[in-house]
Amino acid sequence: MNVLIIGGNRFMGHGLTWRLLAAGHAVTHVNRGSLADPFGDRIERLRGDRTKPAFRGLLGTRSFDAVVDFAAFKGSDLADSVSIFSGRVGHYVMISTGQVYLVRESCPWPAAERDYEGALMAKPKDAQDIPEWEYGIGKRECEDVLQKAWEDDRFPATRLRIPMVDGERDNLRRLEGYLWRILDGGPVIVPDGGAKPVRHVYAGAVVRQIAGLLGRADTFGRAFNLSQDEMPTLPEFIAILAELIGAPSRVVPIPSAAIHAAGLDPRGVSPFSVRWMSCLDPGLAKAELGFQHEPLREYLGRIVSSFLAHTPLAPPPSYGKRREEIAFAERSA
Repeated sequence: MNVLIIGGNRFMGHGLTWRLLAAGHAVTHVNRGSLADPFGDRIERLRGDRTKPAFRGLLGTRSFDAVVDFAAFKGSDLADSVSIFSGRVGHYVMISTGQVYLVRESCPWPAAERDYEGALMAKPKDAQDIPEWEYGIGKRECEDVLQKAWEDDRFPATRLRIPMVDGERDNLRRLEGYLWRILDGGPVIVPDGGAKPVRHVYAGAVVRQIAGLLGRADTFGRAFNLSQDEMPTLPEFIAILAELIGAPSRVVPIPSAAIHAAGLDPRGVSPFSVRWMSCLDPGLAKAELGFQHEPLREYLGRIVSSFLAHTPLAPPPSYGKRREEIAFAERSA
């Protein structure tokens, strides 16, 4: 199979590339080339920006058995792709997000595919929420373009919706922030107590599903949620990490307003304590795609082992005010 990957030059895209190469597929990457990759001469690279007119010429008249799109963020991205690849692709897979549900009014929890339809929330007034809202709205635009292309012209596309992704060498270093805090022995602040369920997805499970999905005509014109099965609270999630590391879990619940008043950012001290954290129901993918996800403790064990074996030289930026954070947590405990 000849597979084109748009974007994806990060930890999950790398995982998919390795898996496709191991299975004997030919892989081409198209991206701006701003990041190095580890594949040497094993893949073909096309350098270009999909938002520029030259992108069409970059691909010429080439055809692909499958395209996996990690980098679609607004409707025009997909409108261009449909125009470029119409009649020239066997299967188009778009990586979408659980935030397509979060921008709905009264978002169900967890959300299933049937919950996509419904009134959308107005643009938030809080400046911190606007980029997240725009991200969800943009992804919905992308999905709607693909759905219409299927209904009108049978463009062979599948949409995969995923929540927060955890994995080894995550470039956003979100889960890693908790590991540094557990290792230093200090308290871990959880804004507002963290009672809401945490339902993420492991990068390896997503990669397996993408690779196994390619070419499946029964998925055309459809969307599927991918996520883990377990739904722990954030303190329970942190306790598992601490147990895997072999350190005590010192969770301190503090109201977000008090954290702000202390000059700290709740998102910084606890990256998983944000309102823009989707919770998806993977039942349809399990029933129709045979989707299987590793148990939570198993995949977290892999991430912790990788982190301990290859600890980064410096902690993530969110750890920058750790001294103030510890002092504040100890005063508040």
